[in-house]
Formats: sequence, structure tokens, C-alpha cells
Amino acid sequence: MTLMPELLFGHDIHAASIAEANSSLSLHGYEASIEEGDFFKRGSQPIFDAVVGNPPYVRYQNFSGDSRTLALEAALRQGVRLNGLSSSWAAFTVHAASFLRPDGRLGLVLPAELLSVKYAAQIRQFLLRRFRSVRLVVFDNLVFPGVLEDVVLLLAEGSGGASHFEVYQAKDAEDLKARAPDNWVGFSPRGEQKWTSALLPASAIELYEDVMARHSFEVMADWGNTYLGAVTGNNDFFTLTKKQVEELGLQASEVERISPPGSRHLRGLTFSEYSWNALAGEDARCYLFAPSGKTLSSGAKKYIAAGLQLKVDQAYKCKVREPWWKVPLVARADFLFTYMNHDRPRLVRNTADVRLLNSVYGVRLHASRKQLGEDLLSVASLNSMTLLGTEVVGRAYGGGMLKHEPTEVASLPVPSSCTLEKIGPRLKLLANQVSGLLRRSDIAPAIDIVDRVLLEDHLGLPREQVAALRSARSILLRRRMTRAKGSNGKDR
Repeated sequence: MTLMPELLFGHDIHAASIAEANSSLSLHGYEASIEEGDFFKRGSQPIFDAVVGNPPYVRYQNFSGDSRTLALEAALRQGVRLNGLSSSWAAFTVHAASFLRPDGRLGLVLPAELLSVKYAAQIRQFLLRRFRSVRLVVFDNLVFPGVLEDVVLLLAEGSGGASHFEVYQAKDAEDLKARAPDNWVGFSPRGEQKWTSALLPASAIELYEDVMARHSFEVMADWGNTYLGAVTGNNDFFTLTKKQVEELGLQASEVERISPPGSRHLRGLTFSEYSWNALAGEDARCYLFAPSGKTLSSGAKKYIAAGLQLKVDQAYKCKVREPWWKVPLVARADFLFTYMNHDRPRLVRNTADVRLLNSVYGVRLHASRKQLGEDLLSVASLNSMTLLGTEVVGRAYGGGMLKHEPTEVASLPVPSSCTLEKIGPRLKLLANQVSGLLRRSDIAPAIDIVDRVLLEDHLGLPREQVAALRSARSILLRRRMTRAKGSNGKDR
């Protein structure tokens, strides 16, 4: 039986894709009326029983011009104000829903960042507000062979609002095709809370939230402020080796000691004076060109002139400051936090008292907690509860990378000040052993030491519950790393 064209409609901006769709539909005995053009130019028509699609995943950097303006306006008409970092799929989701009857159904293939990225909070709230039922199918393996993007299947229907969403975990698309989902797990998010926890067993999330509710844990914001390091505009020019400083004859007032660009050198619990000197001796870029006096040495003048010849002053960050060569410094940090990681973030005490660049975050402790935090926070944060929190709070990027924004670092679960006062003496005795294990990349034994002191002995968690926290973290870590290994570097 052939469906009449007026029963099946489509929309695409790409003429060749429309031709391919019509050909495929014809082979299966279907006809459709597919309109060519920008989807956001099509006014909402809440007359359809179902809307299905696979919207484009265009990052905000490439999603610009009139199409972006139309997209943001379309979302705003449905009460959703998207921010400047939103990718194209976000507006597509909202606009697609505006074509449904009140009892209609929406089925979309969306990037898994729906669960975690900050800008998608408005989409998550919209879905729960708009539909009676919201269901997500998540996949253990990549759905599109050779493509990096991790996806979820969104299934929503009805209207009137939902108090929760449900999740079904399938191995892959073939697994979903072979058997109908029959084991949906419900989740009730709070406010703008991410949905990353939906990727974990319900029992693990209950345990995680139970531990968070106890007085033994707080969040990083309770300890101090997290901020981005200094932005130079051109690290190759503004960061210098010890040899360069000496050859240029720069004065002490014309350079600042820094943690070198990048974060690979931040392996243990502390970044010490010894560590900094060792890097400086290996020609690492351990200095920042940062004249602070009213007069410049001949070496500084010569270096600034060289920068002009290289047109360093034309870089955006340099053009908007006066003078172009004066990098705005940020406060020295008590800790350096690595925010782009494959395995885990590192909270490293800054005992070298160096400045930081924007390749790491700084954490500056509140005055009332400074002494306690400096002594213990690095080692105490190396526990399975905090490490699981880094996966839940952060977001996965291409290649398996885990990234954290400063606001996400602020919400990481960390041991409370009361807890550290109680277990501090034991942790201090074990800190050197833990640090040595970290420097040898023996991460698991280091975590085990802290878990025994904090989670087992102090908090009284049975070993099987500590193992459950570790397993939950491993699920999310393995999910990221599997995608890194299973891709060929393409981004959908």
C-alpha cells in the first residue's frame, strides 16, 4: 500500500539529500512531499502526529549568520532562550516539537551532549515541560561506524509536563532493533542538573547522592574560587625559557615565573620549587614576558620590536589591550587544576607559588580554610567519590577528552572541612606514599589508600559500596575511552 503524499512530509536544506530520500522511500512503496529550504524559515504548524529526524550537529563556531538568527528566534517563540554556545541541534529540537499536535510524538537522534553540556540545560528543561513522557535510548557502542559522535535516541510524546525522564541502555543499533526496550529506568533531575547520571545504574546514583547528602562531603565552591589562568594571545611569543631570558638580558621586573603552558608536568600532589627549577633547567617555557616597571630594559624593547615584526600585536587578545604586550595577570593560585584530561583531573598544590596561564585553572582557597586546604585537599580529593563526581559533573569531548568549566569545578564533590580535620593526621602520614604512586602513574593503589581512610574508615562505607562508586566511575571513563579508540577522528 502506498501512502498519499499529504500524509508524509519532510524538510531539508540539501537538494541531493531530498532526491536520495525520495528514491529510498519509493523503493519501499512510500511517497512524500519534501520541501527544500531552511527549516527555520518554515512557520510552526502544530498539525502533525509525529516528527522524526536526525538534525545536523553544527557547532556554534560554524552555525552563524541568518540561519542562526532564525534558529534562536524559533526557539525563543517556544519559550527557550539559547545561549551563544548552542549548537544547531538544540534549536532544531525545539522547533521540531512546535509542529506536533498536543498528543504527538517526537523521535530524534541527538548528540549525547544533550545529557551533559551546560547550554543544553534549557533543552532538558523544555522537554520535561513540554511532553508528558520523555524517554532516552543510550548506546554502549558507537552507532555510526567510523564517526566520533556519541548519540542518544530521544522519544517524547504527549503534553502537560513530566516529573522525570526514563532511560534504556542498548548495546548498539542492532541490539535495539532485535528487542523492544522493556527495562526503562526513571530519573528525576533537579533544576539545571545534568542528566549524565542516566548513564549509570540507578543503585550507583542513589549511593552517590546519599554520600553527597552526608556532612562528610561538600563542593569545591565551599573551599574556594576557581578561575581561568592568564590569556596571553600568543604563548609562543610571551612564554620564555630561562636561556631566552638570559640572552635577552631581561630584568627580574620584566618576567614572571609561571607553570609552563600545558599540564603534562602536573603529575603529583604538588608543583614544587624543585619541580619548577627542574623544568627551567630543561628549557621549558617557565617565564612569562610581563614588564611591570615604568621603564623598559634594552632587552625588553628589542623583544617588543621583534613582536611587532612578527605581527604578534595583531592577535585579537593583543589588539584589545594597551599596550599590546602587557598580559593581564590573574592572582596566584593555591592549587592548579587541569581541566582537559583523558583519565582524571589533577588538583595540584602550587608550592612553587608561580603564575598560571589559561591551560589550567587556578583554585584560590577561602582564608578561613587556607591552611587546612593547602595541607590536605590535594590528597583527600583523590577518592572514588570525587573521581566519580568529575565524570558526572564534566562533559565528554571528541577523542574521549573530559573537560570541566570553572562552574563545574565549583560543584565537584570534595571532603568537607570537618572531615579533613578528623582524618588529616592519617592523610598527612600517607601523602608522600600517595604522591610517589602518582608520579609512577600507579593511580589505582593511590586511590585505594585514600578510599580506605576516607570512605571506609571514616565514613563507614562497606567495601562493596566503595567498589560500586569505583565501578560507576569506570563505566563513564570506559564510555569516553571506547569512543576515543573507536573513532577515526571524524566529527559528525
